[in-house]
Amino acid sequence: MHKIIKNIFILILSFGLLSAFIIIAVLWAFSNNLPDYKFLKNYKPAVSSKVYSGNGELVNDFSTEKRIFVPYNAISEKVINSFLSAEDKNFFSHPGVDARGVLRAIVNNISNVISSKRLEGASTITQQVAKNFLLTNEVSLNRKIKEAILAFRIERVLSKARILELYLNQIYLGEGTYGVASASLEYFDKPISELNYGEAALLAALPKAPSRYNPYKNIELAKFRRDLVLKNLFENKYIDEKNYKKFVKDQIYLKKRKKTFTEDTSYYVEDIRKDVVDKLGFNKVYKQGLNISTPINLNLQKIAIKSLREGLTSYDKRKGWRGPLLNFKKIDNWNNKLDKFRLEKSINWNLAIVKKIDKFLIEIETENNLKGVIKYENISWIKKEFSEVLKVGDLIYVENLNDNIFALRQLPEVNGGIVVMDPFTGRVLALSGGFSFKKSEFNRATQAQRQPGSAFKPFIYALALENGYTPSTLILDAPLVLEQGSDLKMWKPENYGKKFYGPSTLRMGLEKSRNLMTVRIAQDLGLKKIVNFSKQLGIYDNPDELLSISLGSAETTLLKLTSAYSSFVNGGKLVKPIMIDRIQDSEGNTILNNEKRKCVNCDQISLLNENYPKIEDEFLQIFSAETAYQITSILEGTVQNGTARKLKDLNLDLAGKTGTTNGNTDTWFIGFTSKLAIGVYVGSDNPKSLGRYETGAKTALPIFKNFVRNAVKKQDARPFKVADNIIMRVIDSSTGKKAETSSKFTIIEAYKNLPVDNVLNLNINNRLKNNNILKFY
Repeated sequence: MHKIIKNIFILILSFGLLSAFIIIAVLWAFSNNLPDYKFLKNYKPAVSSKVYSGNGELVNDFSTEKRIFVPYNAISEKVINSFLSAEDKNFFSHPGVDARGVLRAIVNNISNVISSKRLEGASTITQQVAKNFLLTNEVSLNRKIKEAILAFRIERVLSKARILELYLNQIYLGEGTYGVASASLEYFDKPISELNYGEAALLAALPKAPSRYNPYKNIELAKFRRDLVLKNLFENKYIDEKNYKKFVKDQIYLKKRKKTFTEDTSYYVEDIRKDVVDKLGFNKVYKQGLNISTPINLNLQKIAIKSLREGLTSYDKRKGWRGPLLNFKKIDNWNNKLDKFRLEKSINWNLAIVKKIDKFLIEIETENNLKGVIKYENISWIKKEFSEVLKVGDLIYVENLNDNIFALRQLPEVNGGIVVMDPFTGRVLALSGGFSFKKSEFNRATQAQRQPGSAFKPFIYALALENGYTPSTLILDAPLVLEQGSDLKMWKPENYGKKFYGPSTLRMGLEKSRNLMTVRIAQDLGLKKIVNFSKQLGIYDNPDELLSISLGSAETTLLKLTSAYSSFVNGGKLVKPIMIDRIQDSEGNTILNNEKRKCVNCDQISLLNENYPKIEDEFLQIFSAETAYQITSILEGTVQNGTARKLKDLNLDLAGKTGTTNGNTDTWFIGFTSKLAIGVYVGSDNPKSLGRYETGAKTALPIFKNFVRNAVKKQDARPFKVADNIIMRVIDSSTGKKAETSSKFTIIEAYKNLPVDNVLNLNINNRLKNNNILKFY
């Protein structure tokens, strides 16, 4: 008997030693090639960078994963308790692997195998951290052993709080969200500190199968899983029976996070994204949680893009109907695979199919199965009968006017851009580079290099005023033929309408946009001065030295041109476009700050101190404040009497200039109030004529007008500030001379404050015979 006991003891001991040897050998074998886990001590997960408007509203984010990192002490107990109850109730007591949980899983899985049920896991939160950060999702014994070893090691290096912090910020919780903070906003639009146990339990229900239990996709299954978590919370004594019953009875109320005007800011935000990635690198922008503050004014942005779309649509209607998007031979399941036709929601158009055509109306059905009709008055712009333009099965765009009465719509073939700036700082308050970012990401405000045409002329006239001209200088408006060089043919510029008006004042030349007068001034000034001036203003980079540059033949962008016009409003100072105010890292350290102005005496807080605070800037004075005001005054005349007189009925203090290139290929209107500089461009991506009578005044100006009507109040368009050294004189606008009492064309003209005898000396002091220019000093 004693011998039997001894043999059994030896057998057990041998088995134990063998088992221990095998376990040690396995652990040693798997331990050699394990990834380094020590980096988790200082690890920070990838966090999205946020883009904010000028008022601090979230506009967009740049991320590979939607995540907001929150430290452990900022995570509410309700969230922590819910995840512990759902995933690892013994988290704070086990050393990384829960032995009781493993045994329970083994027993349960024997039953699951017999009944063909899904196998149960026993991974602790620490093991999940090891898998998520250091291993793959491979389902194998090999990975599970590595996972367990790493879990033991992680527990020796990191505190329980740090492990839980990593887990709750890293896990995927569906809808593209990573971490509890991001998921809380996605499902409930609230921070985690405001979640109740019912909401926290829903989040804790998701890690097991984020897609399967997604409440947006299957709310019944999500509730079932949430209730299981609530039961665990009750059993673990985190909630009492009363609250448990209450939360179980509660329905799931979801509130998706609202992204403010994200679609309307797409062109603006994409330019910002390219810029910051270029300057800071992809990883920093997409993973390090930068805070990017921009000047975007969301109200102005909404009005700007709406005005642009309405203007482009209005032009497109004048060109007629081009046909449906396509025709379905079979109209069953027609509303599948329409993604390539979808537009931004803010455009408010629907895709629809033509179901029936009568003489006076068309019956349609939208992709959302809404039935409606298009009446004849809603396609009057087509000027044809229904049967001539549409067939049953045609796919079209429609807009719901009211009570399921729809209007036929068509995606404009032409495109354009709009820019709204603060002329005193260069901050870009609104920008859109096209009708639809989904249809084309090409930005016509910042990328399209186009000829500005007559919109460039104010800078020729400003340079003239800087070189001895006055608004009353007479310039001959008559035919002109010029040599452009040995390899170029003779150039014969003409006025729009091919008329000539004889000697006219400089003011008249700009107000009426006279080409021949402008070329004569350019001849007198010289090409070197003009080219250098345009480069200093940032309009052109390296333009050809040809006289045609005076008529806007070189190429620029809408943003550059609008920025240059800002100098007329701000007293002749050069401002550069600012689309980013400030960039800060996740800890609040400033990486970039574009605020270049200084506040002098801002530290003086005494009311008795005479050193009042004032804002000073270091902007380059590109031309005099007097010249800036003179051009502003003349461009006000353009609105009152010239090519922009369609703006007159707004009854606002406005100034601006139209621009139309040869063949009416590109059209512009750049205008301003005392507070805003606004630029509009209309043209085709593949340059071609917009039509014989489609000038800047007919295509671009109405967009400007629509924007101003909706965005600018009377009190925001105050009279333009008169420069200090300006004097006003009453003159005859047709002759440039002192007005006689019988004159019909009297105006108040702005002159630089030279001695009076020099300002209005009616004797011709200098006659430039080669250019037929008469200067009155």
